[in-house]
Amino acid sequence: MDTIAEVAVALAAVAVLAQQLVGDARSARTGRRLARIERKLDLVLDHLGLREDEPELREAAELARTGRKIEAIKLYREATGAGLKEAKDAVDRMAA
Repeated sequence: MDTIAEVAVALAAVAVLAQQLVGDARSARTGRRLARIERKLDLVLDHLGLREDEPELREAAELARTGRKIEAIKLYREATGAGLKEAKDAVDRMAA
């Protein structure tokens, strides 16, 4: 299988898993698991250069570049479900 096909299969598997997890959205554990899966998938897509451009992340990057890091971290966390440290590190990279 070529790389694009492998990513497509992985995305389909994540979509099925996400649908199952959404059915039990009341569970905080389920939300954390889904956020962890999304972060891992984002790492794979980044590694392959296939990152989807999200408007919220563009806005967070602009806030970071203009020195409004706290707002950028908050927006990044809302958009990605990332923890505080992960969001701060990402915003620091955006500001650089």
